[in-house]
Amino acid sequence: MQLLAITPIAVSVEEIARRQHRYDRLVPAGVRVLVENLGAGSEVPRSLETHDDIVASEQCLIARYRAVDGTGWSGFLPDCVLDPVVDSPPGLFARPVYGILKLTTTFLLGQGLTVGAVARNDTIARELDRKLALYGAAISTAILGLSVDDISDEARWARATRDLLSTATDDAVINGCSAVEVPDVGTKLVDPTSLALQLLGLSAKLHLSPRAVAWA
Repeated sequence: MQLLAITPIAVSVEEIARRQHRYDRLVPAGVRVLVENLGAGSEVPRSLETHDDIVASEQCLIARYRAVDGTGWSGFLPDCVLDPVVDSPPGLFARPVYGILKLTTTFLLGQGLTVGAVARNDTIARELDRKLALYGAAISTAILGLSVDDISDEARWARATRDLLSTATDDAVINGCSAVEVPDVGTKLVDPTSLALQLLGLSAKLHLSPRAVAWA
């Protein structure tokens, strides 16, 4: 299974390399993910701080994925826990789109678990709540109060999540950023990217994939 992941914001060459290394480490046998930058134009957001940023990010991702020749790809995996473009109409893209959050949430709910989430700011938390509600998990995402630069700061993210998780009552708490290294802090914090890749690996092992007619 060959998947194309595109970042939801414009990032540096160093950040692309960090994310690629993370995917390379997390992918199970039978799955390969290639990470690409969203772009560098003025229309491309540098961070998701407002609702307008989220809208612009999704529009840029739609344009990027629609421009991709599907040859050689099994599917597209937006590199964002907010699942941009995942609910687009069938046939819009050359290949199926897999959602990190959708895969994670449906798996956890399928186990009968209660699900919570954390996000770095209020804007992302509101969008995360909206998407989680669509997937059947009506919750209120806790806010970490972190900046976009903290995504690559594992220690700072760990400190912020540890404080919030100390009072969490849910069985599982989704880490609200697909690109963050989830620290081993002895909690129920779930790395959505890691879990989603494991599920896609199982799908590849079982030779399961969406019908081509739905995406042609």
